[in-house]
Amino acid sequence: MDRSATDRQDAHGAAVPAHELRERGARALWDNWTGASTVPSRALYPHQWSWDSAFIAIGLRHLSPLRAQLELETLLRAQWGDGRVPHIVFNDAVPLDAYFPSPDFWRSTTAGRAAGAPGDVQTSGIVQPPVHALAVWLVHRADPGLSGARSFLARLRPRLAAWHRYLLGARDAGGAGLAAVVHPWEQGMDNSPCWDAPLSRVEPADPAAFRRADLDHGAPEGRPTDLDYGRYVRLAAEYRDRRYADDEGPGAFAVEDPAFNALLITSEYALALIETELADEEPELLESAAERRGRADALTKTLVDRLWDPRRELFLCRDLRAPGRDGALVPERGVTGLIPLVLPGLGRDVAAGLMRTACGPHFGLDGPARLVPSYDLTGPAFDPQRYWRGPAWFNTNWLLEKGLRLYGDHPRADALRDALLEAAVTSGFAEYVDPYTAQGSGARGFGWTAALALDLLLDDGRSRRGGLLGEEVWP
Repeated sequence: MDRSATDRQDAHGAAVPAHELRERGARALWDNWTGASTVPSRALYPHQWSWDSAFIAIGLRHLSPLRAQLELETLLRAQWGDGRVPHIVFNDAVPLDAYFPSPDFWRSTTAGRAAGAPGDVQTSGIVQPPVHALAVWLVHRADPGLSGARSFLARLRPRLAAWHRYLLGARDAGGAGLAAVVHPWEQGMDNSPCWDAPLSRVEPADPAAFRRADLDHGAPEGRPTDLDYGRYVRLAAEYRDRRYADDEGPGAFAVEDPAFNALLITSEYALALIETELADEEPELLESAAERRGRADALTKTLVDRLWDPRRELFLCRDLRAPGRDGALVPERGVTGLIPLVLPGLGRDVAAGLMRTACGPHFGLDGPARLVPSYDLTGPAFDPQRYWRGPAWFNTNWLLEKGLRLYGDHPRADALRDALLEAAVTSGFAEYVDPYTAQGSGARGFGWTAALALDLLLDDGRSRRGGLLGEEVWP
């Protein structure tokens, strides 16, 4: 049976045909469209976010390849001269008090001037996971004719190459080749218990010095604590006051994260495909593409060597500021440690270990959990309602669905796909859901939830056979 044609139920138990699911997802994306990009949520997140836009473009390509291209072009136009892609591009029409930290906190056009921040748009000064080359490639493949007519790949390739150079150079704080994040917001899983130990060394900012706009839109029990938020603000302010410079080394927080680096490796493979596609016009790009594939293979080995814990059968974060020559692995089990399943070069033993962990008691994929949680179900900090400390998120589960397919576990991938589509409908495309019940929390009509549900519904099957990038990329 064609699963994309099956009905699903909404929050009231009524059947939702596939065409209506498509219409609802499309409506959520159109409602969040600003004319050049898509906000994650009109109320809670009224600006453009970096990795949100990459995931949103992946879904938008099924509805409007042109809009998907514009989404990525708008984001990359805000790239800094040193290559970084900022995690927020601010909309000047939005009042300053609608979101914190606002542009007057980041001061990108002044504090970021030495790092090449653009002068015509306000941005943050930190980054988010590099999903962008993957998104660019998938958007191109959705309509190669339109992409070619607009020189989409040719225009974005140099920006993507500069982005990767920045991460592989300026952010190699551990000296082993992996990129480090210097703020929990950079990794994207902002409030994960994986950050508790590294953050514990950070003195929080005075709570009287800022006002949390996020609490205007969500209950405190579902959001980061004031203590943690104060630490986030302190780290961001200190990085800003160093003028966003990386050459003197990171500040109090520096972590090698498995998901961040797995997505960087995936995007290296994607950029190699982009360069191969452009080689008819620029033959020298063939050599660059071969170098990228080799670098992606080598980085996968480094990821295993530095972050794989064979006893836990999970990738762990490395706290570079912990005592010891190379810092120390953080023992907390987060969904970040499962995301490397998207990589083709892990080796069967590591991949099999990850699948056992995903299906075991800590993440519950074959047990009580309907969706994979963001944090260990048995962990002391697990909370099914609090932001990234237990709820299931659609982007991480979407990535795991691709990883399961890559390593041939199609029955579990099919079951996870169905669970994601069911949860998207019943929750009203919620920002995140309870992993046991799929009850929604956070924003509704959330951008990447709608986009990735559409991708699961409408994908033509190419990526189902070969993971994120399809069979063409893997040897």
